[in-house]
Amino acid sequence: MKRARPAPAAALLAAVLIAGCAAKVGPAPQSTLQTPAEWRTRVGPGSDARPVEQQWWQAFGDPALSALVARTLEHNGDLRIARARVADYRARVAAARASQLPSVVGSASPTRTRALAYNGVPYETNLFQAELQASYEIDVWGRLANLTDAARAAYAAEQASADAAALSIAASAASGYLNLRGLDAQLELALATLKLREESRELARKQFEVGYSSRLEWLQAQAEYQAAAEQVPQLQRQIFEQENALSVLSGGNPGPVTRGVPLSGLAPPPVPGGLPSDLLRRRPDIARAEQNLLAASATLSATRDQLLPSFRLTAAGGLQSTVFSDFLKDPTHLWRLTAAVAGPLFEGGRVQAQTDSAASARDQAAYAYENAVRAAFAETDNGLGAIQRLREQAVQNDARRATAAETLRIARNRYRNGYASYLEELDAQRTLYSADVLRLQLKTRMLIASVDLYRALGGGWSR
Repeated sequence: MKRARPAPAAALLAAVLIAGCAAKVGPAPQSTLQTPAEWRTRVGPGSDARPVEQQWWQAFGDPALSALVARTLEHNGDLRIARARVADYRARVAAARASQLPSVVGSASPTRTRALAYNGVPYETNLFQAELQASYEIDVWGRLANLTDAARAAYAAEQASADAAALSIAASAASGYLNLRGLDAQLELALATLKLREESRELARKQFEVGYSSRLEWLQAQAEYQAAAEQVPQLQRQIFEQENALSVLSGGNPGPVTRGVPLSGLAPPPVPGGLPSDLLRRRPDIARAEQNLLAASATLSATRDQLLPSFRLTAAGGLQSTVFSDFLKDPTHLWRLTAAVAGPLFEGGRVQAQTDSAASARDQAAYAYENAVRAAFAETDNGLGAIQRLREQAVQNDARRATAAETLRIARNRYRNGYASYLEELDAQRTLYSADVLRLQLKTRMLIASVDLYRALGGGWSR
């Protein structure tokens, strides 16, 4: 009489019961992220619908700026650390993959033993043996595969983190250089203004000496000259510190920085176009948050399956003999084959607690991803808005400067012809100088705002 074979339904039930031993995991949080259809600030004239170039800093047309950014990306200390971390995570992926492969261990052990026989007489024996042992865990539940997936996602996140650091450091180098050129222009303006103040002071002194004006006007001209002279060392200090900061950022010692195109020759490149959804593919920090979420999910799956039984195969074979010559010529062959099943019977809730912790890490990664996307939307919208408002402010500043220049011309003529006091010309000089300084500052801020926008748009990075 034949034995009845187990029904397939019984085998399926057994598998379901075993799988039910896995730790309990709550559902993932529901996403509340909504991608806006368009930016709040309309991209106006001068926009460029083409994608952002990877070496976007070349759009400014300054070889010195391009060389500085390239040198910074090659030698910056923080980027070197980031690249070393990428190599570390690449090695972790290799280690995780290795856990899915069989392991083979070889050993050889010559042994000489002195022991007592049953009658109390000592005797000596030799034993020569060599063995190879291979073991392999069958990944029935996919726990090892999940750990490998988690390592791969963490590696991808670290790569994206290095890309985000490179983008940020390139933007810092470009912004620092443009700010330096702005300070250079302000120093040139301060030196030119100082020369004009010196001429006005000498004129006021001569008119005082011949009796055409009072000593008060001469002292006021002297005070205005000294105020202009005070601006020069202040700007020189700022330039000195900015040069040192850029030199250290580019991986060198504090020192001077090579200049290229002056501020007057620099122009903001066209505003890149695109939709908010493009950021999901172009921002490395968003990619990093996404990969962190994938890594957390895979780690959660692996942690949950720790309560499931593991299956391991072990095979060993070797040679053994008590005589060395026989060990080389005709040894005894030994072998063994073992199949083992192991699973936790009582662990005091440790695995469930670890699973709850991994689930919390997954939820945190999901929230962090949404925060990263929202921050990217806000930064890009702020960049577009800043460029638009700075353009409007520059138009008003041009009108203000034209008015100030005409006011100074009239006040100077009135003073030269004796129809007005020096105070009127002095006030007009101050107004024009203030407009000129703001004009240079606005030009610098517009250039830096373009850098900020390129960084917010992902800087030409792609997955």
